[in-house]
Amino acid sequence: MSDTVESADQISGEGSRELKRSLARALRAQKMRALAMIAPLLIFILVTFIAPIADMLFRSVENEIVSDTLPLTVKALDDWDYSSGQAPSEKVFAAFYYDMYVASELKEHTRLGSRLNYETTGISSLFRKSGRRVDRFDTDIYTKQFTALDPAWAAPATWETLAGVLEETPDALPETAGALKDYEHMLKADGKTLAKTKPVDMLFTALYRDLAAGAPGPEGTLAPIFAQAKAAVGSFETVSIRDQFSAIDKGWLDPEVWGTIKAYAPKFTPGYFLTAIDYKLTPHGIEKQPEDQQVYLKLFWRTLVMSLAITVSCILLGYPVAYLLANLPMRTSNLLMILVLLPFWTSLLVRTSAWKVLLQNQGVINDILVWAHIIGEDGRLALINNQTGTIIAMTHILLPFMILPLYSVMQTIPPTYVRAAKSLGATDWTAFWRVYFPQSVPGIGAGSILVFILAIGYYITPELVGGTSGIFISNRIAYHISSSLNWGLAAALGSILLAAVMLLYWAYDKIVGIDNVKLG
Repeated sequence: MSDTVESADQISGEGSRELKRSLARALRAQKMRALAMIAPLLIFILVTFIAPIADMLFRSVENEIVSDTLPLTVKALDDWDYSSGQAPSEKVFAAFYYDMYVASELKEHTRLGSRLNYETTGISSLFRKSGRRVDRFDTDIYTKQFTALDPAWAAPATWETLAGVLEETPDALPETAGALKDYEHMLKADGKTLAKTKPVDMLFTALYRDLAAGAPGPEGTLAPIFAQAKAAVGSFETVSIRDQFSAIDKGWLDPEVWGTIKAYAPKFTPGYFLTAIDYKLTPHGIEKQPEDQQVYLKLFWRTLVMSLAITVSCILLGYPVAYLLANLPMRTSNLLMILVLLPFWTSLLVRTSAWKVLLQNQGVINDILVWAHIIGEDGRLALINNQTGTIIAMTHILLPFMILPLYSVMQTIPPTYVRAAKSLGATDWTAFWRVYFPQSVPGIGAGSILVFILAIGYYITPELVGGTSGIFISNRIAYHISSSLNWGLAAALGSILLAAVMLLYWAYDKIVGIDNVKLG
């Protein structure tokens, strides 16, 4: 009997486990089907929204161009102290010579110069001039002396063998190992190899400097030729690389230039964000920008204030229109709705250009005011190329984004509520303010968020009608992307703008409550 019960319990337990496994398989299949259905939308959002924002955040701190273009110089500058007030040693200039030789061949020195020129004016010119002349330095004197000592030094095979040896023991000839690494990088980019390319002057320069400094040199098959060279370098005629760069431009002896290179040597930098808030990263540390260059905080503040003014203007103008649309007979309401939607069917550029014609000093509005004797000929209003023009034009352009959410919410408000209030003795104003308006607040919230967020990112309208006092921070972002090509600063400005929007959204949620925002 007990065996029968035990067997029944086992069968029951196995059945329960099988049932759980079947249920789990069914749930997994259901989840996979749901994931497959939303996958296209998820991929679209990742590619078109999340990835660009992530790239922008990365670019706002990324600074690999200095360390990638001048790897040997960055390493050599570790031992240099900016506070000494002196230009770096010959060792740093030698490392810079190897890096610049390769960078000029790969046409990377101009990009690097442009990057550092954002921080210290004039560096771009130094890099351009040096890039044109670095392959004509007098360092060929070392090439001639080494090849005169032994013709084997001119053979590519010698340097190929040396590169293989130094790959294992770079400390045997540290500068030569670094120069060879730079040179091989250049050859690889050109599709060439060390075995089939004539050795250049910078390799002989590095070799001389290593042997003159007492480097042990490699062992093995190359030991005899190195022993001969090591014994002879003491009598070699020499040339100063520091003097070679100084002959191109005395600016290379300015510690400020090298301090900038050292300050921006790390792969990641706070420099773009500091510039975006009117500070800068200097060799001395973090400093405030000169007063005449403090523009970005003013632009951020102006963007927020003017966007708020545009939002308020849209509420004041849009609320009565939305009220009419929601309360007029359907036929009249549809006709008015077409007028509201008409701007969506007209090009933004055309609408902005129209405002440029209307608002100018000799434009239609000023002509009408003069004709009506409201203002005199000498008192024409300045309505364009200033903040007034930007607010007027953007209020008109963004007005539909306020009217449509308001209209959607107002349509859901039962008219019986107002009639009930009036039947209880309320005046028209009291019935509106105490009964109707509170129910339309969610529409105001939705329209305000739409208009405000669209306004702070607007670019075309402020650019065309804003002049110097009516442009937004978005215009500076566009300038750095398309004209100055300072993408890092543009990304930092965009990141701060994004953070400001998220902060305001958070504040709105705390004060008003995002649940109160409705579109109908």
